[in-house]
Amino acid sequence: MALTDKLPGHLFSTRGWGLLVAGVVSLLLAQVMGRRDLLTLGILLIVLPLVSLAGIRILKPRFKVYREFSPASVETSSTTTVRLAVARTGAATGQVVMEERLPSRFGESPAFRFPSRSAVGGTSRYEYHLRSGKRGQFVIGPVTAEFTDPFGLSLHRHAIDDGDTLTVTPAAVELPATGLAGARGNDGVTATRIRANPSDDDVMTREYRHGDPMRRVHWAATARHGALMVRQEESVTTPEATIILDHRWAAFARGPGAAFSATSAGDGHELVTTETFEWAVTAAMSVSAHLAERNYALRFLDPAGEPAFLHSPSAPEPAAEEYTGSAGLQSIAESLAAIQLSGAHHAPASESGPRPFDDRLLDKLSAHRQRGPVMAILGHLQPAEARALSAAAGFGANAFAVVVTEHPADCQSALESLRSGGWRAVAVTPATSVPAAWSYFDQRDAAAATAAADVRRGTGVSR
Repeated sequence: MALTDKLPGHLFSTRGWGLLVAGVVSLLLAQVMGRRDLLTLGILLIVLPLVSLAGIRILKPRFKVYREFSPASVETSSTTTVRLAVARTGAATGQVVMEERLPSRFGESPAFRFPSRSAVGGTSRYEYHLRSGKRGQFVIGPVTAEFTDPFGLSLHRHAIDDGDTLTVTPAAVELPATGLAGARGNDGVTATRIRANPSDDDVMTREYRHGDPMRRVHWAATARHGALMVRQEESVTTPEATIILDHRWAAFARGPGAAFSATSAGDGHELVTTETFEWAVTAAMSVSAHLAERNYALRFLDPAGEPAFLHSPSAPEPAAEEYTGSAGLQSIAESLAAIQLSGAHHAPASESGPRPFDDRLLDKLSAHRQRGPVMAILGHLQPAEARALSAAAGFGANAFAVVVTEHPADCQSALESLRSGGWRAVAVTPATSVPAAWSYFDQRDAAAATAAADVRRGTGVSR
């Protein structure tokens, strides 16, 4: 028994290895003793396990697997429920031991027996839970099953499906209410009036149309025009916000604290990322959720003016730039799930790909001039890059830039260039909380207002 325990267990069962060993011993004895009956017995004992092994590999039992995630995509550190339904589509093979293969980050793979005790109509149903502390796309499955022949001599384990992809999105951090929306306000809508001439009555009124309620009749305008006039409804427009998300390798892989790290899903999929870039992804998700709650339409661009999620393998629509409503926010979350650093990993950024912050980005911003704030979430900026980006502030109602880097002191020159162009800019480390970075802009505005008031008071005294 000790010998059979040391033999490979994925080909034959203990019984199968026992027959093979007995067959070999019979052949040896037949050779020594010259007994034909032992020779026949030895051949039979050896052939039987080999035939069963070939048969179980050729005549594989067939199954159908249905897998469902609830919710379909899950935020980091949240739990999703995996529901499995397994049905046999071929000949019955008795009870089978099955296992759901999982990436190592999810812990031990669940094992179960088919059919289950609660099987209905030939379909067995199973349920388990998963949670991931990091974002990404992970292949859940396949289900593998271990089969044996009717005599219990040989074993064979093979996959009965291809598995499914679970998308883990970055979780948004709640941000404090601030005045970052600028002139459009924080309520998510803005009322506008179309002025055809200087008269307020003309701006606010139009001719009566059949079906207009009488309570909207503007009697003064009616008397002046000699025709029934009603008050014009104000049009409501949806405010827009543009988010520039930097995902350049050269901007985030700087210094020993921002060294390259590949987040592996355990199934061959990796995210090229750093601690600073993970902060930027969380900030992008948090700002998106904050503005979407206030009915903002969101537009995502990268530093080259391309759609920010063009190269994200998890993006539902990689070429999309604009997102609205809850469906748009979900699309942003899924796009951020597997976004990673792009560009040359060992060469200067200028040697590969389009130049960042050039005319293409400015043209994209110009097309939506003054429709809302512009928010830039950036990695380490070179002074020349900051000077190129500084002109973009003029295309937004307000312009805010957050530079995340391990060494904020090295970005002071870049920050000054941004501020001179009209940006409100701050450099933070990954240790800074996203709400604290978000609140910085209001604090800076309050400090500036206080300083301006002090100057005015001082001037009054001197006079």
